Amino acid sequence: MSTAPQVAEPHTLAEPAHPAVGVATGLLNSYAPGARFLGTPTRTLLGEGVHREVPHDGRPPHQRVAAALADARAAGHPAPVVLGAIPFDQDAPAALAVPATLHTAPPLIADPLVALPAEPPSPQDELTVHQEPAPEQYAASVASVVDRMWQGEFSKVVLARTLRVDAARPLDVPAMLQRLARRDPSGYTFALPTGPDRTLLGASPELLVSRHGDRVVANPLAGSVARSTDLAEDVRRAAALLESAKDLHEHAVVVNAVAENLAPHCTGLTVPDRPTLVRTATMWHLSTTVTGTLRTRDTSALELACALHPTPAVCGTPTSLARRVIRETEPFDRGFFTGMVGWGDADGDGEWVVTIRCAEAEPTSLRLYAGAGVVAASEPAAETAETAAKFRTFLSAVGARL
Repeated sequence: MSTAPQVAEPHTLAEPAHPAVGVATGLLNSYAPGARFLGTPTRTLLGEGVHREVPHDGRPPHQRVAAALADARAAGHPAPVVLGAIPFDQDAPAALAVPATLHTAPPLIADPLVALPAEPPSPQDELTVHQEPAPEQYAASVASVVDRMWQGEFSKVVLARTLRVDAARPLDVPAMLQRLARRDPSGYTFALPTGPDRTLLGASPELLVSRHGDRVVANPLAGSVARSTDLAEDVRRAAALLESAKDLHEHAVVVNAVAENLAPHCTGLTVPDRPTLVRTATMWHLSTTVTGTLRTRDTSALELACALHPTPAVCGTPTSLARRVIRETEPFDRGFFTGMVGWGDADGDGEWVVTIRCAEAEPTSLRLYAGAGVVAASEPAAETAETAAKFRTFLSAVGARL
């Protein structure tokens, strides 16, 4: 039975509150497992309780979400918002709901208190890390895919691997979220329930698409290198990434696909000629911000996201063949990894983020995911090292090492 909706703040999502010390970090501190937390560069959201679940049926995700939001508004909710996650396979069950109570705040990056360090992980005497597949098996898969590319079968496939971290005692999910959010407060940090005693949490650097009124923004990332703790080496790696023919080609494939899929929905699409750099705590990424004006307000942010997903940044080119190679090669189901997390309101505005740098947490275990874009110029050892570097975001949050 649906509960009566409560709105914790008088403002709407389209008009975030003015920055105030401690407001955004207050929501971060209030998170508890079962709630829905999402921090973006435009706002911080904390949803508690469930006013309405988005059902799973044969309709596309954006149609199911639009219907749930319309039902919630008809039931008296003054400003319904959907928060949640959609799997890599859009036809698989999603984890989307309209919270009973929604707290909103300015972005974490606008709150000075986010600069305060999080408590370090408690020593875990019995953390066990299992690599699935093993690094040498993953490298062999990369080599096999590269061979097929040289034979002309396809041009890019994103291959992933996982880590399972088992703990001797229950994991502290709110503490992990704190460490992720405070380490990269300008990114997209999330913690969302995906099943009984299961939480999807992460800190993604990649905006799939946002819509605010008629303004559309996408920020594809492709082409990466691990950062260095030595400043001079870190700068050298960033400069080399900007000149890497292999990474620039990989990036261009993704940007072109994003622009082609947005073009039917937008006018005045702006696509920069060259990428810039985005940094996280562990990685440098090539980044391009694509902007446009929506042709019709009937197209929601989630409908745009579904039209873009999966981009070559998380799947490959051509998409249908890359999907098949992924199913044949990866010895696990991606689930929500490389899917989408985000929010959407009844007016069609929203932000949807690529679900990377993430893990699914259960009471005493974590399943971590990381992938690398494989092209004809890829080297198996380098792609294996890239996935290891991407794992560091979460391993540091839990206090484990690879």
